[in-house]
Amino acid sequence: MLTRFAALGRKLAVTTLVLLVLAAFSPLGNLLLYPLESRFPAWDPSRGAPDGIIVLGGSVDTDLSAAHRTPVVRHAADRLFAPADLARRYPKARIVFTGGTANLISTEAKEADYSAPVLESLGIPKERLILERDSRNTWENAIFTKQLVSPKPGERWLLVTSAFHMPRSMGIFRKAGFDVEAYPVDWRMGGRDDLFAFTRVGGEGLAKTDIAMREWIGLLAYRAMGRTSELLPGPATD
Repeated sequence: MLTRFAALGRKLAVTTLVLLVLAAFSPLGNLLLYPLESRFPAWDPSRGAPDGIIVLGGSVDTDLSAAHRTPVVRHAADRLFAPADLARRYPKARIVFTGGTANLISTEAKEADYSAPVLESLGIPKERLILERDSRNTWENAIFTKQLVSPKPGERWLLVTSAFHMPRSMGIFRKAGFDVEAYPVDWRMGGRDDLFAFTRVGGEGLAKTDIAMREWIGLLAYRAMGRTSELLPGPATD
């Protein structure tokens, strides 16, 4: 704003401030999250026991874990709690954790290596865990996991990930030819009643808006790359 474009600079600054306030305190984050989180309903256990359970990474910070030489769970802890419960309920189901590192520059720290001790501490025996350590994104989660477990026709596999991430994940697994059933966890809002709720905690609103925007951009990008067949994948119609 110290140039001859000061007037434009002031307008841009005001616009940025307004958008920041909207993202922080308005229902914007909820409005963006709700279509994602409500897309797939809770899994119905009445259909019978699954043959396998796939857990997507995203809970453990590999860099911090490597720095402190212990698992550091920063996000989406439900992704780790849910498979522990499922493993107890379905003792014959295979448990697969898929997650390497999302860093652009590859490191030796793999999320699967740090998540395995957490899952074991929650009661899953080490011999039941199948670890996929090389994937860097959800597309590779699907491809590498399918190669690792070679699912047979008629088998039922659950996919455990955050509710907001489920539409993109299901679309990707379907495109990869791996038929899975959605098991959403880690909800960030209560439901339709929260759609127009304001917040007094700006960080909370910003976090919801950031998560939702990243996911919508991911859906657009993966659709453009042909890694999903729909912009917003939903439950199967059969």
